[in-house]
Amino acid sequence: MRRTEPEGHGPVRYGPPLPPDGLPVLPGLAEVLAAAATRADGEPVGGGPALREAACGYWERRGTPSGPERVVAGPGAPALLLALTAALGGDVLVPRPCAAWWAPYARLLGKPVFHVATPAECGGVPDPYALLETVRRVRAEGGDPRLLVLSVADDPTATVAPPEALHEAVEAAADEGLHLVSDETWRDTLHDPHDTVLVSPAEMLPERVTVVSDLAGALLPAGWPAAVARFPASAAGDDLHARVLDVLTALDARVAAPVATAAAHALTEPGHVTARVRAAVHLHARVAAAAHAAVEAAGALARPPRAGRHLYVDLAPLRTELSAQGVGDAQDLEDLLTARLGMPAPGGHRFGDDLGALRVRLSTGTLLGGTDAQRTECLTSPTPLELPHVQRALILLRSVLDDLRDDAQRWEPPR
Repeated sequence: MRRTEPEGHGPVRYGPPLPPDGLPVLPGLAEVLAAAATRADGEPVGGGPALREAACGYWERRGTPSGPERVVAGPGAPALLLALTAALGGDVLVPRPCAAWWAPYARLLGKPVFHVATPAECGGVPDPYALLETVRRVRAEGGDPRLLVLSVADDPTATVAPPEALHEAVEAAADEGLHLVSDETWRDTLHDPHDTVLVSPAEMLPERVTVVSDLAGALLPAGWPAAVARFPASAAGDDLHARVLDVLTALDARVAAPVATAAAHALTEPGHVTARVRAAVHLHARVAAAAHAAVEAAGALARPPRAGRHLYVDLAPLRTELSAQGVGDAQDLEDLLTARLGMPAPGGHRFGDDLGALRVRLSTGTLLGGTDAQRTECLTSPTPLELPHVQRALILLRSVLDDLRDDAQRWEPPR
């Protein structure tokens, strides 16, 4: 009998974290953090002036200016999303699949989460017709949908939503009176920024969009939790800002003072930070392209990765044969690939996909080596894919995927 819930892995107790970049901490950032380690005063709830003003400069350089009075900082994007969900009330809508950390916070607050199908060309944003149908169905059943969370540069699918697909989704949300939270954690990790157009929902519907960005996406190490949110310039935005600060105050959710200093420094985007971001994005793009080629060669499916440090793999073409090996759902597939690859391979059910769908997210950071020296070599080499440790990791990935296909063929009954 196929499971309907993954045994022993609850959706709140277990969720894959943001894909790490797998790289050593940037020395200049470490120096800034160390210099601030003697600060005896704590960062205020919502972030101090330096951090909020640095965030304003960051957004102004991206064409969406804001004042520091409309910015809030917190110890990671999950804390900010929890506060936003609590402040807005009502039911929550998210794309299917979505980032693993979105839905658990609504569940912790006792709020229903409704997953909406995405268009064929991308993840991260809902199909507009599916969104309208879901909202109307939920209301007909007595629900109160108020919040839609989406991401243009998406985890887990590694796609970037085309402006036209985003515009249709935003229009549909506006027609239904939803507030939008745009998770822009991965906006600075576009693999080919000259060939990929990224538009923020806040540029289309500024009065109804709150932008959230976890700085672990591009600017800070994952172990230094810090995120920023920008609220709409309206009376409703002011009210939401105040209620979010109330929630963060109740939780005492502050950015650690040394991390806040490093975050403010990174948000000003000095040369050494932007150089590291460019180099890291270029490295992950090349590794992701090689991993994508291995996936396709094995007969599996994956949209070409356009952002981030991961790709989303669908092994449905091997379903019939894999079932003979005891792989019946995403949990089975997760267990199998995690063991064979020696790296986390979270199943699609972690991201709100159906448990029966044979999908996993693979991360590129784990292919860069096991030591800081190896990872630094990846970052500085003109040909990182030719480094022995990267070659070994990619050969293992290809071998495991090929074995799945070959095992599946060996399990085929004789004709």
